[in-house]
Amino acid sequence: MFEAMTEALQGAFKRIFGRGVLSERNIRDGLREVRRALLSADVNYRVVKDFVERVTERAVGRDVIKSVRPDQQIVKIVHDEMVQLMGPAYEGLSLRSDGVAVIMMVGLQGGGKTTSCAKLAAYLRGGGRRPLLVAADVRRPAAIEQLQVLGAKLDIEVFAQPGRKAEDICKDALGRAALGGYDVAVLDTAGRLHIDEEMMAELERVKNLTRPDEILFVADAMTGQDAVNSAKAFNERLEVTGVVLTKMDGDARGGAAMSIKAVTGKPIKFIGTGEQTDKWEEFHPDRIAGRILGMGDVVSLVERAQEAISAEEAEKLREKLLKERFTFEDFLKQLQYVKKMGGLQDMLGMLPGIGQQLAQADLDESELARVEAMVFSMTPEERATPELVTNSDSRKLRVARGSGTTLKDVNELCKQFEQMQKVMRHFKRLGFFGKLKMALGRGKKAEEITVKPAGDDGKDARRRKREERKRKKKMLKKQRKRKKGRR
Repeated sequence: MFEAMTEALQGAFKRIFGRGVLSERNIRDGLREVRRALLSADVNYRVVKDFVERVTERAVGRDVIKSVRPDQQIVKIVHDEMVQLMGPAYEGLSLRSDGVAVIMMVGLQGGGKTTSCAKLAAYLRGGGRRPLLVAADVRRPAAIEQLQVLGAKLDIEVFAQPGRKAEDICKDALGRAALGGYDVAVLDTAGRLHIDEEMMAELERVKNLTRPDEILFVADAMTGQDAVNSAKAFNERLEVTGVVLTKMDGDARGGAAMSIKAVTGKPIKFIGTGEQTDKWEEFHPDRIAGRILGMGDVVSLVERAQEAISAEEAEKLREKLLKERFTFEDFLKQLQYVKKMGGLQDMLGMLPGIGQQLAQADLDESELARVEAMVFSMTPEERATPELVTNSDSRKLRVARGSGTTLKDVNELCKQFEQMQKVMRHFKRLGFFGKLKMALGRGKKAEEITVKPAGDDGKDARRRKREERKRKKKMLKKQRKRKKGRR
């Protein structure tokens, strides 16, 4: 997600901070680059104009220009303004506690509405609710069948009455939910390829009949400003309460995420990050802003890890990392954890600092079986001492023959192993597994875990001190030259 915007913004920051001492003039010049970066990411031009004006107003202040690390100050200002623009905070669902709560999903055809209904139902069930899926899209061919297949996969009941009007189906569904002990009804309504009066009139009838607690507009993030304009049109007719952005895994620009709250006034509540039913996330503006700026999202990473790793496993790995021992067997286990947590590329985007450096890691997770074959072709000694394999071509050749692969494949495995070692060392510096163990052992939420932010490890602190010493030496040299000139 947001690869294009992240790359463009980081390029803009490099141009700002590569000029030595910051002044009001080069800050303004640099923020023009930020404006271009946001426009190239398909952010609404009015939103960009207001955003850059607010950042400029804060960034040209004397506190920033005279600060020891003005670059960090400006990045923080941009981060804070992004959070304010998209949030400022996560807004969850507002559902009644008694009776049957109703969530009405609306949107254009092809935006991923039916799949989002299933994902939302799975999310609600994970939170202790009993959802009922309602197939109220009677216009799109196979819409009912699609929802039934998804419901069967998730073991969630789907209420369907083919051939009837959408409002009648929804009315009967609420009765079924009340009798069946369900506390949430998720309505999958009809969409079109474009907004038309007939569709909007039908949605208004369903809304008036069911009085939904939430009306969520489902938009395809890859359509950019078209998604923003559609959300605005639906909001004017239905007064939507929030937005769901789908296909975020394919949206490298991120313009819709940055624009939609400012244009419609409605918060983004969830994002879909893949086709699978578990690819569903709450939209936390502060975490998303961190990802866009390459600052990572450790809290979301811990939340995923809590679901995939037990407290005992986290403690074992922490102990190994403290001893600087990471073996091929550990590597195999971590690949399995990574798969559970959403994939390596997704994880790298959540790591502060190192994530961008390793974002191009060439790791095909679908080939886990081949990786297992190569690891199991090693001797126990080789699995426990990776250097025996990584530094020996003859051992690599033997592993390749034993696993039915090639020497090139084994070399690639060694390269992937070294990349994973870098990730694990970064986890160690963050204190990630110790914090995760504490959260798992004490039942804490991810937000309650204190993790050191990017750039706060010892190496960065020492680098900052070196830079500060160099800066002072330069200033002293200049002062001495001035004194000699006066003499």
